[in-house]
Amino acid sequence: MSLEKEILERLQGKFIEKEFSPDLKVKITPLTVSRSTSNELGLDQNFVERVVFKQGAIPERYSRNMTTFSQSDQKIIFESKVAVVGLGGLGGHLLEALARAGVGHIIACDGDVFEPSNLNRQLLANDGTLGQSKADAAYDMIRIVNPAVFLDVKDEFLEGSQFENFIKGCDVVVDCLGGLEHRAQLKDSAAKLGIPLVTASVAGWAGIVSTVYPGDNSPADFFGDKNGLEEVVGTPVSAILTAVGVQSAEVLKILSGKGAGLVGKAFMFDLSGLYFDIVTL
Repeated sequence: MSLEKEILERLQGKFIEKEFSPDLKVKITPLTVSRSTSNELGLDQNFVERVVFKQGAIPERYSRNMTTFSQSDQKIIFESKVAVVGLGGLGGHLLEALARAGVGHIIACDGDVFEPSNLNRQLLANDGTLGQSKADAAYDMIRIVNPAVFLDVKDEFLEGSQFENFIKGCDVVVDCLGGLEHRAQLKDSAAKLGIPLVTASVAGWAGIVSTVYPGDNSPADFFGDKNGLEEVVGTPVSAILTAVGVQSAEVLKILSGKGAGLVGKAFMFDLSGLYFDIVTL
């Protein structure tokens, strides 16, 4: 018997139907069922959830995504592959957001380790991870938050042509780099491969988010490649979370086919005066 048939045998009769509105009823697989199926068969939960989606159902962990996303939207998100470059202030929170949303395959990279100055804003930084590689902490977090996500994480700093090799085959690239030095290289690599790039940067209370398709301008095009202002004015967590909220929404809209709202534009904010604006690049 194939593994898929064995999974279906264990799922048979275990689906529950939930009504989200008079016009929307969705078949759901309880988390306890998918988890026990994974354990009994010695399979990764990613494999089990793929079978669940093929049955026109959704795993229970994504049930509160309805009706923002349909069952077919959620299936597409789960079958997508996203690259996250940088696992610091932006990257750690962004990684968690994508995992909770159900992006099934994520590749990520960062060659840095945690230090005390990261504790004010970085999700993966805590007293227990100081001195630990950000890549290892990211892997540990994903196994806790959503073990159905396949995470391939590299403990490396990338530059130049290495970006192209790393992001090849992805549906979206997310720029969570600190500073400005390598942003143009990442943008050029994504453009060469025809992959949309969602970029963000934060300094002090202010930040900027943009979705960059091949041939489009990026905010980094106007800032040069020197160190950013974050080293001068700081990076409070409030600004990080604001940027990540917009950045993750753009990624999920692209994956689900709803269309990004910031193509050729930039969302700019300054929380010190509650200033929000969208400008054309």
